[in-house]
Parts: sequence; C-alpha cells; structure tokens
Amino acid sequence: MIIVRWILSILFIVQMYVAMLVIGILFFPWALLSKEGAFAACKAFCRWVLFTVRIMCGIRSEVRGTPPTGEVMIAAKHQSFLDILMIFNAVPRGKFIMKRELMYTPILGQYAMRIGCVMVDRGKRGAAITKMKADVAKGAADPGQLIIYPQGTRVAPGDVRPYKVGTGLLYEQLGQTCVPVAANVGLFWPKRSLLRTPGLAVVEFLTPIEQGLSVPDFMKRLEAEVETNSNRLMADAGFGGAKP
Repeated sequence: MIIVRWILSILFIVQMYVAMLVIGILFFPWALLSKEGAFAACKAFCRWVLFTVRIMCGIRSEVRGTPPTGEVMIAAKHQSFLDILMIFNAVPRGKFIMKRELMYTPILGQYAMRIGCVMVDRGKRGAAITKMKADVAKGAADPGQLIIYPQGTRVAPGDVRPYKVGTGLLYEQLGQTCVPVAANVGLFWPKRSLLRTPGLAVVEFLTPIEQGLSVPDFMKRLEAEVETNSNRLMADAGFGGAKP
C-alpha cells in the first residue's frame, strides 16, 4: 500500500507542475491584458490541484470560518504549498508577501507579480522590512486581501519558530483588520517530502483582530491565536506532537 501511495504522490506532483505550465500558457494572453485573467488562471490552478490531490492522494480540503472579502491583512500558519492554495482559493483577491527568489520561477513568478504579490529579500532583515512596507504602500490602491506568513517560512507540525515583527509593522501601517488563519495541512502535505498522506486538510479563518493594538500586543495575540488553533486542528487530526 505504501508503494502505491508513493507512486500516486509522485504522479500527482508531476501532473501538478504540468498543469501549472498548461494553465499558465492558456491564460497568458488574458492575463497580459487584464489582472482578471491572472486571477482567473491562479484560481483555476488552485481548483485543479485541490481536485487532483483528493482523487490521487486522498487529501480532502476544508475551509472553516469566514474568509474575508474586503480589504484586510491575513496572517496565516504556513506548513506547505497546500495552505497557499487553500487560502488563495477561499478569498476573492488574494496577494502574498513572498520571498524574492520565487519571482524568477517560471509561470509562478510571473503570475505572482501580475496579481500584485510583494517580493521580500529575507536575507536583509531591516532593509527588507523597510522595502516591504514601501512596496505594500505602493500596492495599497489595488484592493484585496494581503496574505502574510508571520513566521516567514514553512514550519513543520510540532516545530517552533518565532513570529517576525514585520507582520506587526504592516498591521500598524495599513490600519486594517487582521484575520488570523490556523492550519493542519503539513500533516498530509509535508515540507520537503514527496509523499502525500490521506486525511482532512483544514485551514480555519479565525476571529479578526481589529485595528488599534500596539505592535507588541498585536504580535502576542496573533501568535497565541494561530498557534493555539493550529495545534487544536493538528490534535483533532491525530497528531501527538502539537503543543497543548
């Protein structure tokens, strides 16, 4: 059985990247003329991957809570590529804070730039935060949901990583409500592994954090909300390594 799961997992990954190429090419003329075309391509890719990972690997996906539709900042737990797909597919106009290296990835990078994602050079710390704030300010006229991963990278279930202050600085700068998002998807679609494990992958939109908190208070509340609820989702899925 495990051999079959490995084979199906690898076939799923191959077809996923083929689909990215095909969808990217088919939608390219529309995306070139209009951002609506770029968003349509990204949504089509998300739906295709969520469908095929269920059929081929047995990973069902479920979005809980109320996805925002207005201009907000979304601060989410990041465990794998799957939470990116699920969150983006759940909101109407998502755009990510993402590492600059991805800008040079064929198809993905070009579409990310087209929908208004903000690229960050993670190695420059203070300078990166300053540029990120400036780039976000430039894109503020384009309404949507700004999605950021406060820990700055994928974090495997059970691992502990600090929350970076850049999320709090954006919360202060934007003057927008922040919607925390919890996830358990790394249990089924892990980082740095080809094997996909059947189960129910969940992302949960939590109670919004309204504007007005100080940066330290915001960061403390954000981390508590995301970590507590992500651990709950992982425990519900049978993971024994989640913090209580």
